Amino acid sequence: MENKEKEIDQVEGRNSVIELLESGKDINKIYIQAGEKHGSIYKIIAMAKERKVLLSEIEKSKMKQMAQTENYQGVIAIVPPFSYVEVEEILQEAKKRKEDPFLLLLDGIEDVHNLGSIIRTAETAGVHGIILPKRRAAAVNSTVAKVSAGAVEHMKIARVNNLNETIAYLKKQGLWICGTDSNTQTNYDAQDYTGPIALVIGSEGFGISRLVKENCDFLVKIPMKGKITSLNASVSAGIVMYEIVRQRNQTKEERK
Repeated sequence: MENKEKEIDQVEGRNSVIELLESGKDINKIYIQAGEKHGSIYKIIAMAKERKVLLSEIEKSKMKQMAQTENYQGVIAIVPPFSYVEVEEILQEAKKRKEDPFLLLLDGIEDVHNLGSIIRTAETAGVHGIILPKRRAAAVNSTVAKVSAGAVEHMKIARVNNLNETIAYLKKQGLWICGTDSNTQTNYDAQDYTGPIALVIGSEGFGISRLVKENCDFLVKIPMKGKITSLNASVSAGIVMYEIVRQRNQTKEERK
């Protein structure tokens, strides 16, 4: 499919850096703000020393200049750029876990906070990997890493030139493609998701693009009862992802 690409050069915030250290991934250096020797900072220092990661203590003013987010909590890790994977690697991850593939395709998610939240929920839901388009969509950066609470370190993420070509490829691999669309008739909890599945979540303002929608095998909606007619993309993704989890767990119990 696609060649590997790289993006992201630092991870900020205590929980995110702890997740990074626990992941075993390469870290070039960790900066600690002078005077921040308390709480979870001790844990970070101990873990860094155990992994022989270079530590550097710097003044608050310099740390503030370096930070890409406001809530860096006195710690910044400098890492090799984020490595995207091939789509095939995501399918291999499902095989390795001996599970039906469970993928997430994000069609035009531009808000990095939404992307980070989706990655965090996807990791907790057992999603095998996430596929992003290269154009008109957010990429993984330090804000995404921060919002995901370190989940980017455990999630396989691919970037592709053409989402529709990727959908065609996934169909050939036996996956069903489920899109979310407020104008369809089927409620999300009335659909069967128990086989190999790829869930498509559309952009915050426009939903799934027309051609992607046409290429989905089926569409589902989340019923709305209030005066607001749409949900945040990360909330929509979480609701449907956990319905997929619920159905899969129920199927496992029935097999016992």
